[in-house]
Amino acid sequence: MSVDTVLADIEDRMSKAVSVTKEDFAGVRTGRAAPGLVERLRIDYYGAETPLQQLASISVPDHRTLLVNVYDQNAVSSVEKAIRNSDLGLNPSTDGSTVRLTFPPLSAERRKDLVKLVKAKAEEHRVSVRNLRHRAKKDLEHLEGDGEISEDDLRRSEKRLQGLTDKYVAEIDELLKHKEQELLED
Repeated sequence: MSVDTVLADIEDRMSKAVSVTKEDFAGVRTGRAAPGLVERLRIDYYGAETPLQQLASISVPDHRTLLVNVYDQNAVSSVEKAIRNSDLGLNPSTDGSTVRLTFPPLSAERRKDLVKLVKAKAEEHRVSVRNLRHRAKKDLEHLEGDGEISEDDLRRSEKRLQGLTDKYVAEIDELLKHKEQELLED
């Protein structure tokens, strides 16, 4: 194992933490309709848990409406049930193989609650990035302890590691900033 291997692995993992943050934020409902809110919902499709995005196409005809066009007519009731039972608080209406979701405007109180939620999610993801930094730091210290790198190499590697950590934490902070703005605007 080399310093470059350790840092490349950790950078990949930190990048994935940012991707998971994006997915988590996409699932937080704003006053607007967005496919990300429902595409990951799990549908009981002939006994198998299947993501909605594999069973239907999702379109946004206007900023308050989602149309879910289910490919299999027999799965419409399962899709409708999954949406109704989700924590989105939506009541779907069905017309043939199309499920219509109308998003009511959010109250000011609900917006504040959602902002708290995304801040908590962002902090969880920042902590996961810091934990990755901690793990990589231990790996680098082991390399130094085994005599594979010098103390100077260790210090330089730790600076590079801190730079990666700062970069990915800043990306999470930027995602949080955008999501907060999205939640607070009408």
